[in-house]
Amino acid sequence: MRIGGTGIIGGGLGGLAAACTLAARGHKVTLFEKNPWLGGKAAVLEEAGFRFDMGPTILTMPRVLERIFSEAGRNIADYLTLVRLDPQWRCFYDDGTVLDLRETETDARAAIGALNPGDAKGFDDFMAVAKRLAEVSDKFFFWKSVEDLKDTMNLKANMSLGTLSDVLSLRMHRTVAGQIKRNIADPRVRQMLEHFIQYVGSSPLGAPAVLCGIAQMQLGEGVWYPMGGTRAVPVALTRLAEELGVDFRTGVDVTRIHTEDGSAKALVTSDGERFEFDRIVSNMDSVRTYRELIGGAAWDSFARGRKREAACSGVVLYLGLDRAYEHLAHHNFVFSRDPEEEFGSIYGKGEPAPDPTAYIAAPARTELGVAPEGGEALYILVHTPYLRDRHDWSRMLPAYRRTILDKLARAAGMGDIEERIVVERTLTPQDIHDRYKVLNGAIYGLASHGKVLGAFKPGNRSRQVKGLYLAGGSAHPGPGMPMALMSGWIAADTLHQDATSNAAHVAAQ
Repeated sequence: MRIGGTGIIGGGLGGLAAACTLAARGHKVTLFEKNPWLGGKAAVLEEAGFRFDMGPTILTMPRVLERIFSEAGRNIADYLTLVRLDPQWRCFYDDGTVLDLRETETDARAAIGALNPGDAKGFDDFMAVAKRLAEVSDKFFFWKSVEDLKDTMNLKANMSLGTLSDVLSLRMHRTVAGQIKRNIADPRVRQMLEHFIQYVGSSPLGAPAVLCGIAQMQLGEGVWYPMGGTRAVPVALTRLAEELGVDFRTGVDVTRIHTEDGSAKALVTSDGERFEFDRIVSNMDSVRTYRELIGGAAWDSFARGRKREAACSGVVLYLGLDRAYEHLAHHNFVFSRDPEEEFGSIYGKGEPAPDPTAYIAAPARTELGVAPEGGEALYILVHTPYLRDRHDWSRMLPAYRRTILDKLARAAGMGDIEERIVVERTLTPQDIHDRYKVLNGAIYGLASHGKVLGAFKPGNRSRQVKGLYLAGGSAHPGPGMPMALMSGWIAADTLHQDATSNAAHVAAQ
């Protein structure tokens, strides 16, 4: 069947962002989603008066969303109500310490200084580095299709003292942990700052120092909560897309991208239907797109490139409690006793950490309607390795659930949590793998490891297949809500540039 225009595979945040941007620029867009809902991992679970965001829970860099809505001349405030949070995180430690990452840099510095006076200046020094790295990322890395160093800057054409300064600021010889260790003495403060890298599901011991810029993106631009939960984001994007005429086809599983002479020509579904398009955007995992939907020479070429390892996965507990824990903030981290042991287990041995860090979202602090009166709707995430053949989470989950709850009891003052649970649901790495067609159950796409190339993901314009564009957390610029949204915008912008250029070329002939 000839439809024409652009076909999009997957209605996650990247796919929705691409659909809205393309439709706003006048493209005909058809989006296929195998699940009955749109939004990908940003799904919702509702039971017995409790409401849980099932996937991402922290929204930063709202300017990315604003840019997508502005493509259509819309005001984001007409679609979403965003609340800025303070503290951004509350951190709990095994020794009883509680440290808040405050909303302003001044207040954050004061809280850190109260814990360890010498680290107040160290925090200033770290944030100066983070600001510089965020500036360089905005200048060379964001808002365009990037796959490797040569895509970021033309050194021959633009070599200057300023460009050289930008290159040197990337600190390519250091990891995130190495940079933080240079600035911060207290291990508790280090552990808090190292966890910015968990937005991309990687180890601070292996991730490049350029990703310290995430700290500025959060502290400089805030942590936000969309009323209605993060599920409200794909709902708003879907509404915008529908207003712009996007054709949504849910419950349709795309199983093949048909190519001819190295170009993407059509999508084939699980029931054998074929839909022809001028161009295609895949919001499916980039590795699985090439391996399972295309195969052949394109997959061989992609696979011969850099080693692409899945980022970490995780276990999520969705707990409805009959009584709230008032000492929790909206976002909380209950830190492991030993981060090197934790990261060594997850990223080195490929096994769940014996004493993990647990992230807790308690959105009733901001929106009472997520739970019955007096209750609590907790989202508890513990990172785990991506799936290996030896992992059987149907067998592993009961014991690891006990490990998680024991951790909360010991370090976060939640000793009676079992007595408060009235609703409990779980998500395991196997569930994530099966539900979202990600690589080996990874939550965050591909790992960001390697001092020089760790920040680079597959580019949004395919180098292997003409007319194919990539969006989502396993494509540039990477995982996390703002980056996945930005990936969709970049894929759409790149596609639009190519289509416009091709049309001008044809007209000139």
